[in-house]
Parts: sequence; C-alpha cells; structure tokens
Amino acid sequence: MTTPPPAPFALARYRAGDSVRLGLVAADRIRPLGESELGAASLNAFLAAPDWSRLQTLAEQTDAAWQPLAEVTLIAPVEPRQVLQAGANYRTHVVQLIMAGLTKGGESELSPEELRAKAEKIMDARAASGRPFIFLGLAQCVVGDEVPLELPSYSDTHDWELELAVVIGREAFRVTPDDALDHVAGYTIVNDITTRDRVFPPDVGDIGADWYRSKNAPGFLPTGPYLVPAPFVDPSALSVRLELNGEVMQDATTAELVFDVPTLISAASQTLPLLPGDLLLTGSPAGNGQHWKRFLRDGDVMTGTIEGLGTQVVRCVAEVGA
Repeated sequence: MTTPPPAPFALARYRAGDSVRLGLVAADRIRPLGESELGAASLNAFLAAPDWSRLQTLAEQTDAAWQPLAEVTLIAPVEPRQVLQAGANYRTHVVQLIMAGLTKGGESELSPEELRAKAEKIMDARAASGRPFIFLGLAQCVVGDEVPLELPSYSDTHDWELELAVVIGREAFRVTPDDALDHVAGYTIVNDITTRDRVFPPDVGDIGADWYRSKNAPGFLPTGPYLVPAPFVDPSALSVRLELNGEVMQDATTAELVFDVPTLISAASQTLPLLPGDLLLTGSPAGNGQHWKRFLRDGDVMTGTIEGLGTQVVRCVAEVGA
C-alpha cells in the first residue's frame, strides 16, 4: 500500500488506463493536474518556474476531482532528460567498500587496520580537494517502485544504494554553491542499483570503472514515489534508511555527505547545463550489500525511506527466462 507523503502536498505520476497522468497528492488523496491546473504545458515546463502557491491553493480544495491515493498505481514522479550521480560521497560507505575488497585493485594484502587507514586517507584527500566525483546514468533506467526489479542472471552481486535525489528546476549552468538551491524544484528517493562485480571488470585492466554495465540494466533506478517541493525539504540533515526484508541495512543522515547538495549542484553545472526535471543523485551511505556480504535475491523486498519524502518499496524478481 502506498504511504501518503509527509509534506502538505507533492507531485506524482500515475497510471489511468493506458495513459499516464500527472497528479497532485495531498494526504491520502490524489487529483489529476492538467495544463490549466498546472499553469504549464508539461511537468518539466512547470519545474522550470514552479508556482507552488498555485498548487497549495488547489490542494486545499475539496471538489470531486480527488480520488483515494490507494486506488491508483504510482509510477516514477519525474521525467529527467539527464541523470547525474555523485559517487563516493559518504565517508563510511567508501571506507566499507575499500575494506570489503570490491574497489579498484580487488583483494589487498594489507591488514584490516592498514586498509582502513588507507581508505580514510583517500576520503580525507577527496574532501580537501573540494571536487565531487560525478558520473552519468541513463534516464531510461528510471522507473517507479511499481515495477519489480528484475535481477539480471549474469551476476549474483546486485546491490542497493538508497539516495536522496535532487530534482532540478530552473536551468543551472555554472552556478555557484550560494545560488545552487535556487535551481532546485524538489527532491525524491532513488535506489541506485549496482552490479558490484561489473564496476571494475578484470578484462579492462587499468582503463577504469565500467559504470555503464554496472549501473544501467533495465529498472536499475527505482525512483519516487513522490516529487516533494523544495520549500518543504531541508536537504542538510535528512534521515536515510533502507530495510531488506524488514532488517535495517542502511541508516544514516545527509549530514554525513562529504559534499553537500549546493556543492554537488554547482560542480555538476560547471560542465553542462542541468535542465528542468533532471535528477542529481547525492550518493549512498554505508550499509550496502557489499559490506554485509549479502546481495539481492529473488523475492527480496527493499523498503527505502528518506525523511520528508515518503517510502519506496521495491520487490526483486529473478530475470524472466533465466
């Protein structure tokens, strides 16, 4: 069952027969948003100059356009043209990955204490550099949590990475950190699924990480269920919690980010314009499957909650025909 958003209202997209509609969610009800209600031709056009007061007025109405939220199937609440992802942005997460042996270089002859010291030195250097690590994902991998996560049969190391995702509003190009939040329309939840043994495949040597094959299988970016307006969210200290079959795996706050949201937006915008509706993932905290030595399996259920944004439930299934 879909849990209502904690915010006074939020945006969502949902199925209506064979079509997809944009909707306004307030508590446990939803209503369609057409061009006249939205005041814009499309979702991304609205996000370019969001008029939240217009939707606040609509959310307070009690007319017959509303229907119970439980009666609709929500899909991904965004239609990004670009997906940018911040890597290695939680200190403890990176330390755990290095110590677990699935970073570049594989198994190490260093002792656990030496590995930890090495990992912490790497993260200290990254923080001191002032330069986030950002790479690209594919927008076609963005799906709602109504789509089962089909685990490709070519690996058994599919991992979870729950993340706060920024939804870009007004186009951002070479903006400063001080101005960055002026270009945010809202926030949503993304689980950045990663196939660990494809990040540094042995057949490419020292060429580098293979983010395409490790992160871009169909459905590898479960997103939503809501787009929560920026005025309702302070991204600096949100709790981030993922449960696997009811057991807590990730439990952190965005206060632990190495580079905060304004810094990430500014850094990403230096190379190319960030467009209305684009997603910028901020990184995932400690507690991934690689740390627990437990990867995703057929029948697993991931429940991801980020403070103020609601809860996402993703069900895993084996690849059909595998």
